[in-house]
Amino acid sequence: MRITGFHALTTVHDWGRAVGDANGVVPDGVTAMPLVVVTTDEGINGVGLGPHVELAEIFTAIEGEDPRSVTALYDRMLRHSFKAGHAGAVFGTIGALDTALWDIKAQAAGEPLWRLLGGRDPRVPAYASGLDIGLTDDELVDLYRAYAELGLRTAKIKGGLDVERDRHRLTLVRDVLTEAGRGKRPGLMLDANETWSRKQAVRYVGELERTLDLIWVEEPVRRWDAEGHAAVGRSIRASVATGENLSGLEQYRHLLSAGAVDIVQAAAVWGVTHFLRVAALAHAHDLPVSPIGTTPIGLLHAATSVPNHIASELQILRPPVGVTVDVHVEDGAFVLGDSAGLGVRVDEDAIHACERRPTTPTFDGPGVRPERAGHRLLAAS
Repeated sequence: MRITGFHALTTVHDWGRAVGDANGVVPDGVTAMPLVVVTTDEGINGVGLGPHVELAEIFTAIEGEDPRSVTALYDRMLRHSFKAGHAGAVFGTIGALDTALWDIKAQAAGEPLWRLLGGRDPRVPAYASGLDIGLTDDELVDLYRAYAELGLRTAKIKGGLDVERDRHRLTLVRDVLTEAGRGKRPGLMLDANETWSRKQAVRYVGELERTLDLIWVEEPVRRWDAEGHAAVGRSIRASVATGENLSGLEQYRHLLSAGAVDIVQAAAVWGVTHFLRVAALAHAHDLPVSPIGTTPIGLLHAATSVPNHIASELQILRPPVGVTVDVHVEDGAFVLGDSAGLGVRVDEDAIHACERRPTTPTFDGPGVRPERAGHRLLAAS
């Protein structure tokens, strides 16, 4: 079997509501979802979700190769980009191709990827994560009721700009989950998306912890700040979670060595091989691992095979336009199907026919760091 080509597509997630975090909000809730389809000479195609940055150039590292040599090809792609560096969106391109190769490998074996990787149970514990900072109170309650109806009893909200507002919103979500759980205490997390300085993080979380119990606080300071994460972790009760924006195994090393992370995260867009290696590194430090991201199907399969998986993020309750995924959610967990490979199918006609398009990114969107992030004296509006 040989890799013969690829084609890139961009579809959309239509969230049906505003989505965003401390860095900004997409009011209409329509976000882009790039994907790549890798083809072979035996007619087996693999799908990877992720960026197209330098896609044609990175693809030359795997063209004509046997796709079943996936981990070796992953390293080949890294070597191919080492001069300019593979951080950021280029790492996402490598991750998308890597995930597509795993899809092909599992299809060729006639097995779902979770079984090929050595998983025993297709159920993957989930937590709710609404990208919800732009929602009204009523919208927030309705959203987490929908999650609760699927059996989720743990939730992460976006915040970091106004401590009293976050306390109120966390309390609303806590009450929804408590009611759904018939009085059983739920789990709460807060994601600040790197919006605080070290001291701001300690003061902010300390204030919340006067009345609330948090499982973890996510990305309290800049992603590379090992000393800062460690300082925050020593000063609060909650665990510190980070890692989703670290693009490469080497970027974790100093954080783990400094004891700066309690929950090790990896983003779905960076690919299956990256996650497996991050999970092994975290396991060597006796730390749990938690995948994050929209439609994290590749990492859900991989999560079944690692001993230190704790929970995976469930964001949107439906897949992108033109994409079907063999997975459903029940009793608080993703349940992977028995389709060979990832279980992802792409309807290109539906994607091309879709009239919904994401708005052009602006400097008040969630992908752009605000000018005053980490330098605010008072709460932001």
